[in-house]
Amino acid sequence: MDRLATRFAACKAQGRAALVTFVTAGDPDLETSAAILAALPAAGADIIEIGMPFTDPMADGPAIQAGNLRSLGSGTRLRDVLAMVRAFRTQDADTPLILMGYFNPILAYGPARFAADAAAAGLDGTIVVDLPPEEAAELAPDLAGHGLHLVRLATPTTDAARLPRVLQGASGFLYYVAVAGITGANAATATDVAAAVARLKASTELPIAVGFGVRTPDQAAAIAAHADAVVVGSAIVEAIGAASAERANDIPARIAAQVGALAAAVRTARNSKEQAA
Repeated sequence: MDRLATRFAACKAQGRAALVTFVTAGDPDLETSAAILAALPAAGADIIEIGMPFTDPMADGPAIQAGNLRSLGSGTRLRDVLAMVRAFRTQDADTPLILMGYFNPILAYGPARFAADAAAAGLDGTIVVDLPPEEAAELAPDLAGHGLHLVRLATPTTDAARLPRVLQGASGFLYYVAVAGITGANAATATDVAAAVARLKASTELPIAVGFGVRTPDQAAAIAAHADAVVVGSAIVEAIGAASAERANDIPARIAAQVGALAAAVRTARNSKEQAA
C-alpha cells in the first residue's frame, strides 16, 4: 500500500491541498513527542514529517536547531525515532510518515540496515537534506528495495538545466523550498509560489509540496490555493519549545489546536479563492 499516493489522491478528490506538519522526534522528550505525533492526524495533519535529530542541521533556522538540541539533550537516537514510528503504527495505519533530516545519522546506522528497519517500522520515505542527486546512490537503492520514497528538494535556484537531475529517481512528492535560506526565516509570496508550482508541474507528475517560511493559517491558505501540499514546521517546533520552557503539561493539546487552525485554513483555501474570484 502506498500511503502517500492514497493520501494525495484523497485530498485531490476533496478539491484541496494536503497539510504536511513537521515535528522533531524526541522534542522536548520522547514521551511528549510520541503524544504530539499521535495527536496530529486527528488535528488535521494529512502527512507528517518527523525530524531526525542531528547536531548540525545546516538548512534549519533557530527554531528547529533548538528542537534538535532539546531532542538530543533528552537522549534521542535514530533507533528511538524508529521505535516511535512503530508505536504510532499500532494506532494509525494510514497517515503517511516521512523521516526528514541529514545523512550522517543514517550513514552511522548503516544505509541498508536503516532502509530495512525504517520500512519495518512503518515509514513511507525520507527527505535527506544534504544528500544531492549526485550522491543518492549511497542510499536510494536501499530505499527502493524496501518500497520507501526518496523525496527530493527543489529551490528557487533550481533552474531548467538542474531540474531533470533533481527529478531523476524522486518519488512520493517534490518538496519545493519556497525561499532561499534556512527554515523559518522568510515567507514566499503567493504569486511567486504559483509561478514556481506551474513551472515544476510542467516537468513532473509528482505532487508539489511547498514549505519553508509558512507559519500562519493565512500563509498556509495562500500556498494551498496553488500547491498540492503545504508544509509547516518551524512554527510548530517553536510552539513546542515555548510550551516546554513553560513546563506546560498540555503540550500535545496546544500543538493540536495550532495544527487544527492550519488545517482549517488549508482545507478551505481553494473555496475562498473561488469565491473571491
